[in-house]
Amino acid sequence: MLPFPRARRHLAALFLAAALAVVPAAAAHASAAPSSGWNDYHCKPSAAHPRPVVLVHGTFGNSVDNWLGLAPYLQARGYCVFSLDYGQLPGVPVFNGLGPIDKSAGQLSAFVDQVLAATGAAKADLVGHSQGGMMPRYYLKFLGGAAKVNALVGIAPDNHGTTLSGLANLLPYFPGAADLLSAATPGLADQVAGSAFITKLNAGGDTVPGVHYTVIATQDDEVVTPWRTQYLSGSDVHNVLLQDLCPVDLSEHVAIGTIDRIAFHEVADALDPAHATATTCASVFS
Repeated sequence: MLPFPRARRHLAALFLAAALAVVPAAAAHASAAPSSGWNDYHCKPSAAHPRPVVLVHGTFGNSVDNWLGLAPYLQARGYCVFSLDYGQLPGVPVFNGLGPIDKSAGQLSAFVDQVLAATGAAKADLVGHSQGGMMPRYYLKFLGGAAKVNALVGIAPDNHGTTLSGLANLLPYFPGAADLLSAATPGLADQVAGSAFITKLNAGGDTVPGVHYTVIATQDDEVVTPWRTQYLSGSDVHNVLLQDLCPVDLSEHVAIGTIDRIAFHEVADALDPAHATATTCASVFS
């Protein structure tokens, strides 16, 4: 038992600090993507790339900073690219993805409808990092998203929750800590392995029919742990380990989704499998 009640508050702060330690400092306000960049609602998908791509940031991320690498990469390949902010907490700017994940999935649903209406496309493709690779599965499974989404590509997604390198396993030893975490940052509590949200999400199977799933993981992930829990099971699932593509790639949880062009190449392959090329260490130059 904790020696004094205030220590419970410190434990919640420890969880926040541990997560923040692996999130790059925000470089821009997340109200909208750069006007000269993506989120161009005049963009019309081409015959080569007929579906818009919706990028879904991770916990503590936002619609700009999470995608300063991948959004231009996909734009240069002819995709209409969009990104949203979700899971905002009152009084907490820039750092999003902290609200209840089922509510965040509702925000994603509304955003996808907005993108489809603007582009005239029948379906979108979703690419998400961390929570952003897992949260859309709630949209697909419970909010009718499967009819509007062709593919979901998850980069280091916490599909079965996380122990946060074992830190989450300490919660039962601190009475009240789980309740405090849930009240202060429900989006974090929902991602703990074994949470009610994770249990509901995966009950009855990981996937839904009609959607193509890809998971790109790194064995050096220190946030979504154990890293193999990122993988999905299902008939239309492609699970890939970054180090199987390039053994010398040392990207961890943040880098794989923000700056790793080897992972980006695999994302492009997943979005256009008919024209996929082998992803190797040389893909960093592609």
